[in-house]
Amino acid sequence: MPGSTINAAEPLALTRLKGVGPKLAEQLQRLHINSIADLLFHLPFRYEDRSRIVPIGSLQPGQSAVLQGAVRSADIVMGKRRSLLVKLHDNSGTLSLRFYHFSAAQKNQFKAGNLIRCYGEARRGASGLEIYHPEYHLLESGDEALPEACLTPVYPATEGISQPRLRQLMDQALDMLQAGELPMTDLLPLDWRARWRLPGLEETLLFLHRPPASVQQHQLASGQHPAQRRLILEELLAHQLSMQRLRAGIQAQGAPAIPPARELPAALLRGLPFTPTGAQQRVVAEIAVDLAKPLPMLRLVQGDVGSGKTLVAALAAAQVLEAGFQVALMAPTEILAEQHFVNLGRWFEPLGINCAWLGGKSRGKARTQSLEQISSGEARMIIGTHALFQQDVHFQRLGLVIIDEQHRFGVHQRLSLKEKGHLDGLAPHQLIMTATPIPRTLAMSAYAELDTSIIDELPPGRSPIQTVAIPDTRRPEVIMRVDNACREGAQAYWVCTLIEESEALQCQAAELTAQDLRESLPHLRIGLVHGRLKAAEKAAVMAAFKAHELDLLVATTVIEVGVDVPNSSLMIIENPERLGLAQLHQLRGRVGRGSVRSSCVLLYKTPLGFTSKQRLQVMRDSQDGFYIAEQDLMIRGPGEMLGTRQTGLQLLRVADLQRDADLIPMVREMAEQLWYQHRNQVDPLILRWLGDAERFAAV
Repeated sequence: MPGSTINAAEPLALTRLKGVGPKLAEQLQRLHINSIADLLFHLPFRYEDRSRIVPIGSLQPGQSAVLQGAVRSADIVMGKRRSLLVKLHDNSGTLSLRFYHFSAAQKNQFKAGNLIRCYGEARRGASGLEIYHPEYHLLESGDEALPEACLTPVYPATEGISQPRLRQLMDQALDMLQAGELPMTDLLPLDWRARWRLPGLEETLLFLHRPPASVQQHQLASGQHPAQRRLILEELLAHQLSMQRLRAGIQAQGAPAIPPARELPAALLRGLPFTPTGAQQRVVAEIAVDLAKPLPMLRLVQGDVGSGKTLVAALAAAQVLEAGFQVALMAPTEILAEQHFVNLGRWFEPLGINCAWLGGKSRGKARTQSLEQISSGEARMIIGTHALFQQDVHFQRLGLVIIDEQHRFGVHQRLSLKEKGHLDGLAPHQLIMTATPIPRTLAMSAYAELDTSIIDELPPGRSPIQTVAIPDTRRPEVIMRVDNACREGAQAYWVCTLIEESEALQCQAAELTAQDLRESLPHLRIGLVHGRLKAAEKAAVMAAFKAHELDLLVATTVIEVGVDVPNSSLMIIENPERLGLAQLHQLRGRVGRGSVRSSCVLLYKTPLGFTSKQRLQVMRDSQDGFYIAEQDLMIRGPGEMLGTRQTGLQLLRVADLQRDADLIPMVREMAEQLWYQHRNQVDPLILRWLGDAERFAAV
């Protein structure tokens, strides 16, 4: 969550607040609160109703409430854990307050007859209804008024900063706001607020930190209150404007205008044993129009698994290569980059285009030779991994950057490759591809600076994939199914996944699985591929599998993308509950690439949680990548779906792309108007909501 500035003047320091010294200010920075303005934009994530006292006798388990009563007793109880048990009673009943962490002074506060007011959640315990570690204070008299005329806010907190401390600081900031000591700049034009019936900024912040007890709480809980909608709109608008500013900044540099090609694309197509689909031809035409403009192309190509994105990229590259420029294609993994190198080399080398490879594991003479070919321009089509943006890589005349599976790259990696292409003040064109279909609401927000093309047609002859979910207690049956399929001439994948991030553990799991399967199926030819194998070893295993010299390939998720073996018709995915839907869909797409009926077995561990059951049901129900992506967004949310290194979407404070999808069209319209009619409001609005984190929105 980025810092913000809410007025033109220097933001007021947190140390202006009573009780805030250097140490507390440093702790608040962990919450991205660097000024009093930031504090006001640190909004509650829920509210508690402490505006009325609930009789003890009417309290229900699971209910949070304010209670008031007299202490009947306070005893130290020795059980599994030592605790202080305080009996509290009123005219309607009795309950216990239990403290596991307490001091002698605290115990002495609970003298019989003392009046206590407390707040907490009632649970069933050893002594009946109990509240564990309630917030409480002693009363001077039984008729002391309730201090809370408003709902009590609950804020995102961090270690060392309690809710009472945050509320006390917030009260000071709000008092300063009301007294005019903290002038607020409302960055939305006045006529907009009237047109869309939006409350003013000061009114909005006061309401959200101190909502009256009479408010409709379901509105607040669902993010539908006008005050929330006002800030949701503003935050989404800031993200949209950030994307628009990024696009304008890139396109201000200009790019080489690449004329439509005649010879190279036609020659490439003549060498293929198939004809491009209508969808592929349409997307290639859209790209060709972009390339012919003197502005950097910024185009995202979405296509489901097996829709033929590689051919689209090759035809785009052909237009640029024919004009005498170089093309760089960057893929996120060695295995995918190698696959592209093989395919593109097979298509382009016969046409006189020299292809070069540069991977992270390229060493010695091979690397030196590739670098020389790239810098001299001898290599025209360059394929590689993140190694392409390393400091010693110099292009002679880079005209097009193609980025595959872009959400897997860190932002700086992508920008570094783009910046390498600058020639005479011109930037290279950018073509970004993904086989992970992006839901429309997410694309409109996360990729607002990109034009989008969709390959919505699969090549003819693809067979549907039957997907079943089977508990791992039936593992012997699954092994038998693999045996039968391979005996009939088919090939199969067995994919091992681990929840641990450790590549070493994943590889170890794959090795153990391969060993077990070799013992169970000694007559089958079984190969193993994982991330710790050398590039040459992986390539050799994959080549053997493709040539049907192996029947079964045991692998980690490194085979998620880039593997095309039409004869493989069975895939087993272990522990599918540990993966997101998009990744499962990608893995499943490794089969069904030929005309043979294909199957995918999701071999899950029991018991399954609710979310895991949802995921597996979606996989059984559909093979539509866009439907699956929508479901993935609903289940996991945008931040996780795009990856932790992607954009500023995980930084959203009040907006929720799934819940607030209906606002996106309005936000796009507002961004367009603000950009052209109120340009002076753009930078302050972006700064307020994104601050320094805006750079993470770049693609």
